[in-house]
Amino acid sequence: MAINANQVKELREKTGAGMMDCKKALVEVDGDFEKAITYLREQGISKAAKKEGRATAEGIIATYVHTGDKLAVMVEINCETDFVARTDDFRNFARDIAMHIAASAPLCVDREDLDAEVIEKEREVYRQQAINDGKPEKIIDKIADGRIEKYYSEVVLMEQPFVKDSDKTIGDFVKGTIGSLGENIRIARFTRYRLGE
Repeated sequence: MAINANQVKELREKTGAGMMDCKKALVEVDGDFEKAITYLREQGISKAAKKEGRATAEGIIATYVHTGDKLAVMVEINCETDFVARTDDFRNFARDIAMHIAASAPLCVDREDLDAEVIEKEREVYRQQAINDGKPEKIIDKIADGRIEKYYSEVVLMEQPFVKDSDKTIGDFVKGTIGSLGENIRIARFTRYRLGE
């Protein structure tokens, strides 16, 4: 099947991938647009996995101030080289992450950053809720584990659905950006300020 320039352009606009990557994806899936998106995401994830162990000593601190000046975010995002840190794509990515943090109020970057004591208290609350709901004893722990997973998706940045595209998590967004920029990227830390808190 012949792939035309408009198809490549549309896929590039939708995914942010490079022109040649978009053309290759469309050729691989015989022009099926949705399959091409999936193909590009899978390729980005596999490229990201190869780059994950590489050092990230450069980067930027991005800021976002919400309309009305009552909410602001600072986030440190690292990459491998100063060259990539200065690109518009990296800066736009960093701004999107800062805006997401402002909107979604995560507590930490990764689940390992959560205090184990807090998780245990949450698990106990969920267990007690299941007992109070009259759930069978043998499934109470499974119910609590399921609710803990949901809790992670609400408070852990990398596991939250991305506010600009709820079909992917922030983790997926980071991996896709690693694939398109060709460097390892790491969200190091963030601070969220709300006036009066």
